[in-house]
Amino acid sequence: MGNTPTPADGVHSMVPREEMSESARKLRDTYARTPGAPLVQREFGFYCLDRWRREGMPTDVPLHELFQYDPPGNYGLGQLGWCEAAFLPAFEVEVIEDRGEHEVVRDYAGRHVLYFKGRRDGFMPEYLEHPVRDARTWEEDVKWRLDPSSEERYSDLGPRMEAAREQARRGQMISQGLIGGYMYLRSLIGPEHVLYAFHDQPALIHDCMTTWFTLADAVISRHQEHVTIDELFLAEDICYNHGPLISPAMIGEFLAPYYEQLIANVKARQIDRDRHLYLHIDTDGYAPPVMPVYKTLGMDAMSPFEVASGCDVVAVGQEHPDVALFGGMDKRVLAQGKAAIDAMVERVLPAMRERGGYIPTCDHGVPEEVPYEDYLYYRARCVELGS
Repeated sequence: MGNTPTPADGVHSMVPREEMSESARKLRDTYARTPGAPLVQREFGFYCLDRWRREGMPTDVPLHELFQYDPPGNYGLGQLGWCEAAFLPAFEVEVIEDRGEHEVVRDYAGRHVLYFKGRRDGFMPEYLEHPVRDARTWEEDVKWRLDPSSEERYSDLGPRMEAAREQARRGQMISQGLIGGYMYLRSLIGPEHVLYAFHDQPALIHDCMTTWFTLADAVISRHQEHVTIDELFLAEDICYNHGPLISPAMIGEFLAPYYEQLIANVKARQIDRDRHLYLHIDTDGYAPPVMPVYKTLGMDAMSPFEVASGCDVVAVGQEHPDVALFGGMDKRVLAQGKAAIDAMVERVLPAMRERGGYIPTCDHGVPEEVPYEDYLYYRARCVELGS
């Protein structure tokens, strides 16, 4: 008797290219950095939709039709947080102090946040306190919320995995998103206090990271019983406008060992052992100084390359031809008129399409200052130069 052939179902082996959705083919070509391949059309996000509705944007036409975006070529598994840790249960949200025009609220991530009274968006809130201040608050208030053995985390595992297998059958990239180690520590301890904690409380940092690893490894292992993962996508935000917030040596001490073990475990559990596991790092700020560090971990893709922080995707693409780059379109330029938009897209898009491995999006959400008519013009140029 011969060997039973491996089913080409997107889980046990890759779906034949002709059976993939068009979006999956485009996205896979992007991750493979195929020179000259059509550019995936999508956007990072929006802060401008209310203005655009006032300026006549149709409300009965989906954004993907209006702006000529591609349908998604990937499918996200989730369950491991993004900008905040995957608490279960989350903290109870409650107003804890009335300050007249403002109020202090404990949010679902345990932070004390100063808001305008009755408003939760449309402005940058002020974070007054974070849930982890020392070993006691970590143990008593936070750590138990990250228990990987809680069956509640897996209560809807069956339907979620059936949906993921259906997407895999269409060739969609199966992406496991998770909060990166630095973003996680910052959300627990606070952006300023975490920098002191690396020096003053290293044992606490390592305990937090051990918990991060244990939860991520457990949840992903459950997912891998059902699907082969194409991408690990870490929300990291480890840079600011002049470079990294901690040194490469500190990344090596406090983050890299946990990443290395997680990546090794995920690769060892893959149902399709021949599948490449793409590592995608998302960080705001000036990212080039940390790229060599993450490349030692196997980084294949990075985003969103904020131009205001000094990032230039054309220059970065030349220096790092082995990394796919997403983002890098200056959101400020979109508010400067059509001539400025032309100059930006004509400099970036032809060069990056010829290189391969690029998706043009704003380097953050489209800001409120961008006129609807000019964004439509920008999108038309992206389609023209990327098709």
